[in-house]
Amino acid sequence: MVTDQQVRKLMKLNQKEKNLSVAAAKCGMSENAARKYLRQADLPSQMKQARTWRTREDPFGEDWSREVQPRLEVNPGLEAKTLFDWLQRTYPGRYADGQLRTLQRRIRQWRALEGPAKEVFFDQHHQPGELCESDFTHMSGLGVTINKIPFNHLTYHFVLTYSNWETGTICFSESFESLSSGLQNALWELGGVPAMHRTDKLTAAVQNLDKNGRDEFTRRYRALLSHYRLGGQKIQTGKPNENGDVEQRHHRLKRAVEQALQLRCSRDFASREEYELFLKKLFDQLNAGRRKRFDEELDVLKSLPERRLGDFTTYRVGVRHNSTILIKKNVYSVHSRLIGEQVKVRLHAEHLELWYAQRMIEKIPRIRGEGKHRIQYRHIIDWLVRKPGAFENYRYRDDLFPSSRFKMAYDHLKDHHPVRGTKEYLKILDLAAKEGEAGVDDALRWLMDQDQPISSDAVEVILVTNQRIPKVTDVEIDDVDLGLYDNLLVAAEVN
Repeated sequence: MVTDQQVRKLMKLNQKEKNLSVAAAKCGMSENAARKYLRQADLPSQMKQARTWRTREDPFGEDWSREVQPRLEVNPGLEAKTLFDWLQRTYPGRYADGQLRTLQRRIRQWRALEGPAKEVFFDQHHQPGELCESDFTHMSGLGVTINKIPFNHLTYHFVLTYSNWETGTICFSESFESLSSGLQNALWELGGVPAMHRTDKLTAAVQNLDKNGRDEFTRRYRALLSHYRLGGQKIQTGKPNENGDVEQRHHRLKRAVEQALQLRCSRDFASREEYELFLKKLFDQLNAGRRKRFDEELDVLKSLPERRLGDFTTYRVGVRHNSTILIKKNVYSVHSRLIGEQVKVRLHAEHLELWYAQRMIEKIPRIRGEGKHRIQYRHIIDWLVRKPGAFENYRYRDDLFPSSRFKMAYDHLKDHHPVRGTKEYLKILDLAAKEGEAGVDDALRWLMDQDQPISSDAVEVILVTNQRIPKVTDVEIDDVDLGLYDNLLVAAEVN
C-alpha cells in the first residue's frame, strides 16, 4: 500500500530524475502507480473513499421503518431505552440486552439527520450599563446555621450582564417586599441605574394572589421601575436560559460560598449580622477581578433618584374582637386597646409596622408562610387575668408560653393545683408583662432548681426583693479516657 510519504518523495525525485521508472523504484512503487499519482497530484490519504456500506447486518433493519421510526416521528421525545423495552416485549427473544447501545446510536443519528430542529441558543453581545438581571435562589442546601440553628433562607441575586458585577440580599420569600428591598439595595450599592432590568415571570411571588392582588403586584412593580427610570423585561415561562447570566451566577455563587465555608472550617455563625458580613466580603472578592469592565459600566450608568422608594406594602385593616388582625392569611395580635379601630400596617420583607394616628406604635416580626399566627401575651394579658377560664381552651394558647420554663411552670401548677393553677400561671404571665420577661424566667429557673413551690407570690418576692439569682454558667466536663472502652472490649473478647 502506497503511503503519503512515498508519494511526496516521488514528486520530489520526479523533478531530478529524467527516468520515471528509476524514480518509482527509489520510492518503492511500480511505474504505473507512480504515473497515476503524478497524473492526479493527490496523496493516497486524499484519494481514499469514505466507507458507505455496512460491515454487518443491521439488527433493527426489519423493525426500524415499520415500528421505531413512525413512533419517533409522532413523539420525537421518546427515549431509546423506552423503545427498546417495548420491542423486547413485542418481539420476545428477538433482541438481546446488549443491543440497546446499537438502537441508541441509530436514534441519535436519526435525530441529527431527520429529527425536529433543536432549540438554538444565541450568544449575546452585552453593552456597558445596558442590562442587569436578578432572581431569587435558595441557599438552604449550604447548611448554614446561626447559633447551631439551621438558617433556611434565600438570596435576592443581582448581576450586571456586561461586567458580571454582583451583589445579593438575604430574604425568606419571593415576595414583592423582598424584590423591592433587594433591587433597591443593589442599585444603591452600585451607585447608579442601568438601562434595563430583566427578571423571570415572578410566578412564586404572585401564585397565591387573586387577580386583584396580581394586578396590584404588577402596578407596584412598574412603579418601582418607573421611580428608578429602569426599563423592565420578563423572560418567557420555562425559559430560564433567557435570564442566563444570573442563572449561571447562582451556580457559581453557591460554589464560592461552599468553598469559603470549607475554608472557614465552620458553617455556624454567631449572628445573622456575622453571616451577612461573610457574604459581603465574598461578593467583594468575586467582584475584585471585574474592576476594569465594571468601571466602564459606571461611566454610563444613570444617576440614582433623590431617595429610595418605600419597600413595603400598606394595608388598612380593622382590629377584630379577639384583638388580632389578619395580614396575608396570617394572624397577628395587637394591643386590646385597639379593638374596633382601623390601623395601618406597613408590611416589609421581614417585619410589619403598626401605625395609628400617624404614629408607629409597634414593630412585629413577619410570619413566613401562610395560615400561621403570632400572639403576644402582653397584648391580651389584662383581660386574660380577668377571664382565666378562657385560657384552657384558647385557640392560640401555645403562643402564651414565652419559653419552655413558662410551660413547665404551667404544667407544675396544674398538677399541684388543679383548681387555681391557671390563675396562678396567668398572674406569673402578668408579672412578666409588667416587670420583664427575663427576670420572671430567671425566678422560675431558680425556684425549679431549688425545688421550691412555684407561685406568683414567690416570683414576685424574688423580683421585689431583687434577690440575686446565680446565672447559668458553662459546665466543664473532664476529657473521657477512651482507653477504658478499649479495656472493656478486650475483657469481652477474653470472656
